Amino acid sequence: MIIDRKEYLDKLYAKRWNGKVKIITGIRRCGKSFLLFKLFKNRLLEEGLQETDFVEIALDRKSDIKYRNLNLLYEYIIERTKDVNRKFYVFIDEIQLSYKIKNDDIDESMVPEEDREMIYTTFYDILNDLMSHPNLDIYVTGSNSKMLSKDIVTNFRDRGSEIKVYPLSFQEYLSAVQLEKADAFEEYIMYGGMPLAVLENNEQEKRKYLQGLFTNVYIKDIVERYNLKDDNILSALVDALSSSVGSLTNPNKLANTAGTAMGQKPSYNTIKGYLDYVEDAYLFQTAKRWDVKGRKYFDTLQKYYAMDLGLRNARLNFRQQERSHLMENMIYNELIRRGYSVDVGIVELTRIVDGKRKQSQYEIDFVVNVGNNKVYIQSALNVDTPEKKAQETFSLRNTGDFFRKIVVLDGSRKLWTDEDGVMYMGVIPFLLDDVLVDVGK
Repeated sequence: MIIDRKEYLDKLYAKRWNGKVKIITGIRRCGKSFLLFKLFKNRLLEEGLQETDFVEIALDRKSDIKYRNLNLLYEYIIERTKDVNRKFYVFIDEIQLSYKIKNDDIDESMVPEEDREMIYTTFYDILNDLMSHPNLDIYVTGSNSKMLSKDIVTNFRDRGSEIKVYPLSFQEYLSAVQLEKADAFEEYIMYGGMPLAVLENNEQEKRKYLQGLFTNVYIKDIVERYNLKDDNILSALVDALSSSVGSLTNPNKLANTAGTAMGQKPSYNTIKGYLDYVEDAYLFQTAKRWDVKGRKYFDTLQKYYAMDLGLRNARLNFRQQERSHLMENMIYNELIRRGYSVDVGIVELTRIVDGKRKQSQYEIDFVVNVGNNKVYIQSALNVDTPEKKAQETFSLRNTGDFFRKIVVLDGSRKLWTDEDGVMYMGVIPFLLDDVLVDVGK
């Protein structure tokens, strides 16, 4: 079975020959390579291109390991595309696996210490050079945000175009399975959207595959990339993050949790560095806290969400299944996948309690920035009683503004609005239809 990633495919197709290197980023095994080397290439072949119009290098493939040497990579591409009267598509998979090369013609003793990095040739240099060839259209994939998406503007000077690929959305998942929506949702919230896990029909093999990804791919990658002595702290941190999705935390709290599991508390700086590692590997995403009334960010606590719930559940051996947190994580992922900027909202209120003034903070799960407008979203399993409804909507009703407010509930309930203008809808239709798309129009 082929899962059609139409949204990403259309983006790639629209960016052909735009004078920029197309940089496809995302967590490993989410389908980046298949998107580029199969789906995108097949569309171009169907339009009449020939196999000889493509130069394909996969740096994680044994036969192409030699091209991790950037000089050899450059020479190979130049040789394959020397006919300047022909146009070529150049595909390079997992570009972050290349290594920088020292320029022998530079006298290192003449270079100031702060500029020593400039004596090396990096893949940025190679790609910038190749982009100057008008007969080349260049596409690369990569699984490290620090080396790619965070440095695109600096290193490509607006000549790079990023396309971030995520695990399958629920809509993509639903199109690939023979299940009713409700049954598909239960499978999705358990096993997530990693393509090969979705295509695996045997439940035991599905679990085995997801657990193996963490140990044999993600953890191993991070250990090797950052030359860690072992994976003890990293593993303890990943376990702590997986257990606390949807909960406010910070490096100190995570250090305590990881330290309890290890029997020895790691330092704040160590945990902070490891948090950067797991974010750069796209394992987790961070949501900052936003003061809705004060219009400022809080620096003390934030939330981490797993990039894929199946991976998160597999890491915990499918034991911790707090549905409210899993649904919240799923909603966050969908909002980010749709391209929205998302924060955790905080409403500070002063109330009279027992005759005394008391300042309290109340959370709004998500503040979604849509142009100059905002949408407040609360995730709740249900609002079956007046008390529960009042509890789940209290922070929404005290924002002091008139931006749209939505409560996403468990199940398939269609969109409806109460007498105060608060909207309610089930999580399944929310995942299948972007109700925010008309905001600000």
